[in-house]
Amino acid sequence: MSSRMIRTAISAAVLATMVASPALAQEIGAQPTFSNLTLEAGFTPDPYRIQLTAGGDINVERTQGGECVGMIANAPDIRLTYSPDELPLNIRVSSKEDTTLVINGPDGSWYCDDDSGGGENPMISFTDPEEGVYEIWVGTYEDEPVPATVIITELDD
Repeated sequence: MSSRMIRTAISAAVLATMVASPALAQEIGAQPTFSNLTLEAGFTPDPYRIQLTAGGDINVERTQGGECVGMIANAPDIRLTYSPDELPLNIRVSSKEDTTLVINGPDGSWYCDDDSGGGENPMISFTDPEEGVYEIWVGTYEDEPVPATVIITELDD
């Protein structure tokens, strides 16, 4: 087999793998599925609630690792642009099903939780929140999407 044929075969194999493989990472900056909101410190109503359908086809443990678990969508569920003051920012999920929470913060760091919000509900608290964009995903352990409510508050829970 000639070197040109080998290169062609390798190129075809690589291209086939790229086309057949699903996206394995969250798309930062993608249009959020459920809400694109802007809140400033002292917002009302507090707590602010967003109804959504949790879940997706990406295993976040494979893409982010660490404490990140659950099945999430490619695009964020919510994009929160937040201007803080001296209050904490708490983001939690309420659902009858076991859910997880994944947030990409303004600093580019990933924050993840499974059950800190009580029972099988996740919660992430930013005691000294940064100004900027928080992209929020709500994950599930099931293959089926589940109803959930994201609760954003500056109140101590």
